[in-house]
Amino acid sequence: MGEASLQVSLPQREPTLRMVAMPSDANYAGDIFGGWLMGQVDIAGSIPALHRAKGRVATVAVNSFVFKQPVLVGDLVSFYASIVKVGNTSITVNVEVYAQRDPARPTCVKVTEATLTYVAVDENREPRVVPPAD
Repeated sequence: MGEASLQVSLPQREPTLRMVAMPSDANYAGDIFGGWLMGQVDIAGSIPALHRAKGRVATVAVNSFVFKQPVLVGDLVSFYASIVKVGNTSITVNVEVYAQRDPARPTCVKVTEATLTYVAVDENREPRVVPPAD
């Protein structure tokens, strides 16, 4: 299966986070480190969680994380995060990641899917109840 058959379009909504993958984030072959991508996914996932929790959250689980395609130096990487479940103290978020590359021949591929769970915490970093939705 060639990359052309994997080409997709970006979701029709604003990304939660967007950045360019830089050479300092890559291994010797020019592929972005998985750990860098995982860190950015965690940041993107925490954004809707902290808004829903109306305050501080802590990552408690990476429920799933699938690397579908490599991220390359120079890719414009877009992270789309959405809440999929709200519990008493926890918030589960799905994050989809897309890379746009090669401005001469624009290509967009889905590179990662992940689901993470955050817990709302108080000033002492103890779990607290997620307030009702507005």
